[in-house]
Amino acid sequence: MNLIFHNGRILTMDQDKPEAEAVAVKNDKIAAVGSNEEIMAHREMGTEVIDLKGRSLLPGFNDSHMHLMEYAQNRAKVDLRRCKSVEEVIETIRSFIDEREVKKGAWVYGWGWDHGLFQDKRMPNRLDLDRASEEHAIAITRTCCHIISANSHALQKAGIGKDPPAVTGGNVEVDERGMPTGILEEKAMQLVNELKPPLDGEALKDLIKQSVKDFLSAGLTSVQTDDLAFLGSDLMPVLTGAYQELEAAGELNLRVNLQCLLPSVEELQAVLDRGYRTGQGGLYFKIGPLKLLTDGSLGGRTALLSEPYDETSPYRGVEVLSVEILETLVNMASERKMQVATHAIGDLAVERVLNAYEKAARNYPRADPRYRVIHASMATDELLERFKQLDIIADIQPPFIPSDYILVDRHLGEKRASWTYRWKDFANKGIKLAGGSDCPVDDYPPLEGIHAAVTRQDKEGNPPGGWHPDQCLSLEEALYIYTMGAAYSSFEENEKGSIATGKFADLVMLSDDITALEPDQIKDLRVDLTVVGGKIVFSR
Repeated sequence: MNLIFHNGRILTMDQDKPEAEAVAVKNDKIAAVGSNEEIMAHREMGTEVIDLKGRSLLPGFNDSHMHLMEYAQNRAKVDLRRCKSVEEVIETIRSFIDEREVKKGAWVYGWGWDHGLFQDKRMPNRLDLDRASEEHAIAITRTCCHIISANSHALQKAGIGKDPPAVTGGNVEVDERGMPTGILEEKAMQLVNELKPPLDGEALKDLIKQSVKDFLSAGLTSVQTDDLAFLGSDLMPVLTGAYQELEAAGELNLRVNLQCLLPSVEELQAVLDRGYRTGQGGLYFKIGPLKLLTDGSLGGRTALLSEPYDETSPYRGVEVLSVEILETLVNMASERKMQVATHAIGDLAVERVLNAYEKAARNYPRADPRYRVIHASMATDELLERFKQLDIIADIQPPFIPSDYILVDRHLGEKRASWTYRWKDFANKGIKLAGGSDCPVDDYPPLEGIHAAVTRQDKEGNPPGGWHPDQCLSLEEALYIYTMGAAYSSFEENEKGSIATGKFADLVMLSDDITALEPDQIKDLRVDLTVVGGKIVFSR
């Protein structure tokens, strides 16, 4: 045996043996699970023995949906997550430009601002950002990643002037004179994003390695990442090559499942023609599902609703993907036996995705397609029933509650807010759930997501008692969605997700026994050790 953990509270996520005291690891697999006495009998010369001292040992955490490459790029941008006003956004950008001595005329990118935290609840516009600098092109992305605010210099570089043409699947906001306000929604963000300098394979590898270190320190041993949302599908061969080269060199210590955002028939067909299919790859990098995007976010008021946001306007959100194209793409993938995972937040978007899945299942029947709805934020009783009947996976993001609940109440009203983030209702119906962060939309540490899932509160304990506390998940349910639930969503439940003999030795050791804590104490836990493939890859 290479490694033995003993004397702990081991939560295996294995229904046949839910708890144990000790685990033995040989090479990259779990060799035995049992009592201290049983496992210590496997000790050999050279076996490393780790005394858990009553702490929790869990299967390695698995983030079912994030954006690794965008997170990596954000490390070089202005971090606006803590700003509480437009003025603070302006000052933070000014300080960034001064401290880094950014050359005049250069681009300055920022991310993470959330106008829901601002006193006046308004988005920063081009005139605000012009006050930060008129000599730099400034583009800052809202926390939801569905809205960019740009200054006049950036708009000029992007060719956005008075009375801009309509953008299919997006919107360039204008004032009463037809002048752009600087707010770019959904696909209109590409007008700015496409001006970023291209990345080559070596640059991508550097970004991946930097991010992997951060994720391992949070107990993540697997991530399912949509990198093409940031890079574009043209770079898919370069991106997959970067991951494969890192794996071949033994430098990829995190298991990565690539969600392939291919929003057009031409892009999907090109990828299918190259032979890419769900499940292809090695032990550390695999091709995952086709990823589609149908609408925006609740915080940005771009989620697609069945009824208008308010009575003053017919506005119902942004249709990023038409019904016709959505159904065509789902059918194309289903015909080639490629899994599909679709972003849908508003209730109309969710309904359209379920319709597309139901039609594709009839057109191209197979035993286990595992269609997924990423976010599944709004669901009426009727939609919940359809999830169950169609056996659709709901891929949820618990960290959305702390950042979203105030805006959800404001934008949707009491009745529709009660349809939002219905995690317990999903679980009670037996609908399969996976858990993730949507990083960098929200922070990646799974313990923060688990805290949000069981409390429906932010780190400061707001709102008191939790937001719609009847929808809190139990600790066992919350742990399950970040382990076995996430593994099931990518067809990997037989390889990982639980501590069971023969599975990968992907493990996380916490700083305390998580089952002995009150729900609000979970946020104070730390990751003490992360193991991937039987190797200790992080130690606090």
